[in-house]
Amino acid sequence: MRYGYIGLGNLGANCAACLVKAGFGVVVYDLNPALASPLVAEGATLAASAEELAAQVDHVITCLPSPAVSERVLRNILPHMNKGSSWLEMSTLGRDEVLKLAAVAAVAGVRMLELPVTGGVHLAAQGKITMLPGGDADLVELHRPAMQAMGDRIFHMGPLGASSIIKVITNMLAFIHLKACGEALMLAKRGGLDLGQAWHAIAASSGNSFVHETEGALILNGSYDIAFSIDLALKDLGFALEFGREFGVPLDLASATNQTYVAAKAAYGGAAQSPMIAKLLEDLLGTDLRAPGFPARLE
Repeated sequence: MRYGYIGLGNLGANCAACLVKAGFGVVVYDLNPALASPLVAEGATLAASAEELAAQVDHVITCLPSPAVSERVLRNILPHMNKGSSWLEMSTLGRDEVLKLAAVAAVAGVRMLELPVTGGVHLAAQGKITMLPGGDADLVELHRPAMQAMGDRIFHMGPLGASSIIKVITNMLAFIHLKACGEALMLAKRGGLDLGQAWHAIAASSGNSFVHETEGALILNGSYDIAFSIDLALKDLGFALEFGREFGVPLDLASATNQTYVAAKAAYGGAAQSPMIAKLLEDLLGTDLRAPGFPARLE
């Protein structure tokens, strides 16, 4: 099958590259054509527009920064897609938005598969990101080879809308863990511990987390560069708080973490890296969290 991939940011470019490496025919498009250059060098074809891409492929994958952009792109490409083709949406959308856009696509004879992912950009680069498809079972099986090229763990979460809930849950947990990680590292530093040793001790303890092992290392390096912005974190936390209100679930930790990200945006801007919520604590206490031997980026 020939796939079109629209949206070549940190995540999208890596997932598209995995498809190319696996031998799929891939046509790519991004508003910034320079982002497509490495993919074209590997064998992808660059389209001049999203509409042109849609006319050349069997199925379209999108990985875009906001629900509004997803809807705009979808409405632009639908007239050019073949009836019976699929739209695989990897962007983070709310459940209501998923159902709304699936209905829009269905009118044009296009079936939607929501396909959020989790695990981080570094795992996407390795083809080891976790994929969380939602939609009809036959559609999941149709695209399973492509999903296996992009990720090593695939969990069919149920009908359309289900995956948007689990994606928001996993991101909510990651942001809460990140806030806890920054506080724990600061306790270690102010307690006079060697931060490198403290990081390793936590990693070997019952208090360990995926976030500690990954983003915690970037905090100790001082780069904070997880390739995920404060604005994106606030968007996802907003989805989580909406679900909390809808389902009647108090989300005390998520609410507190959301306020920390609001403060971080005020201090550093929405485009700043999301682990910089730890820098808020560093700046407040005049104490840095640096330790030698930790990477600037994850590989």
